[in-house]
Amino acid sequence: MSDAHFLTTPQGRRIAYRKTLGQGPTILFCSGLKSDMEGTKAVYLEAWAKAKGLGYVRFDYSGHGESSGSFAEGAIGDWHEDTLAVVDQLTEGPIVVVGSSMGGWQALLLARAIPDRIAGMVTIAAAPDFTEDGYWASFTDAQKAELEEKGFVTMPSDYDEDYIISKRLIEEGRERLVLHTPLRMEFPVRFLQGTADTAVSTQTAIRLLNHVDGDDIRLTLVKGADHRFSDPECLSLIEKSVETVLARGRG
Repeated sequence: MSDAHFLTTPQGRRIAYRKTLGQGPTILFCSGLKSDMEGTKAVYLEAWAKAKGLGYVRFDYSGHGESSGSFAEGAIGDWHEDTLAVVDQLTEGPIVVVGSSMGGWQALLLARAIPDRIAGMVTIAAAPDFTEDGYWASFTDAQKAELEEKGFVTMPSDYDEDYIISKRLIEEGRERLVLHTPLRMEFPVRFLQGTADTAVSTQTAIRLLNHVDGDDIRLTLVKGADHRFSDPECLSLIEKSVETVLARGRG
């Protein structure tokens, strides 16, 4: 039986979450596209936070995991609203955001929406703007025509069942782009990226590093690490990066 709790967003979506009470800034884990709060990194960090006596929250976006809704009907903005509802209803004071893949985009959206709440950030294979710069930019004319005609296209995945990419996901994502306008982050940031990642390129990580503005921002490349970034060495690096931003962060 699930031990998840649930909250309701202002938009009426039912979001599953697990919360650990503790000291200091609350660590908020934002999962990737079609991933959920039961992923290796999310669960590992929860156990680490509990051992350290730190506050921690992991959750499922709508259309993911145990939360309400259909993935195929969701969009970046919906999941941003879900994330804001989690922050608003489950945390007080400063937070440290840890975002994996699409969760990295969500973390950056939080940096734009609620910068004063954020004490630090760690991203893992962050995938900002992937709906535009990844999917749309790589679609053939035939795929674009299919998207217009059917309202969706099917994309293969190396990590899960095929993705149903909706026209709404593409069009709504254009309202949430973070690499096309200035973004300053007044808190410590650590970007982590594997060089063997076939879903998010090293070039994307470097573009992100070059785009954001801040006084304490670092990118660490791990040679041979893939998109999962979940072997013992990678998990240890995530842990150490969270420790670093907690030590250096405000709040």
